[in-house]
Amino acid sequence: MRIARAVLIVLGVGLLVVGGIVLLQDVKPVRYVGILWWFAGAIILHDGILSFVIVGISLFSRRLVRIRLVPILILQGALAIAALFALLVVPEIMKKGIGTANPTLLPLNYGLHLVVFYGVLVLVTGLALVVYRVVSRPSARTSA
Repeated sequence: MRIARAVLIVLGVGLLVVGGIVLLQDVKPVRYVGILWWFAGAIILHDGILSFVIVGISLFSRRLVRIRLVPILILQGALAIAALFALLVVPEIMKKGIGTANPTLLPLNYGLHLVVFYGVLVLVTGLALVVYRVVSRPSARTSA
């Protein structure tokens, strides 16, 4: 486990270094302030809002409704994925609404794709919950 953790840490730091080098080479210094604002907004939204909402839903589900832990974890994962995709796609939706000088910059219908993605996410989450229920159900042989 320690080796895997060390490999992941080294990989993460390496990717951060590569990202920093690419940022310094490809982005004009004038745009650094905008990037810092974007990162600050992402941290505030993720750590300050989304994580509290997900934890609150989990606590509510676990304490008041008495749902088992594994379905809560499946739902937490789905909520986190949905929230992160919203953070990634909503800026494109807003920018497409404003318009760009280059029409090939944002060529897709991002709102429709986000709705389709959410539909697929709901189906996969439901399937995962059903599979968990079937797998965790005690069989008739063990109760006899």
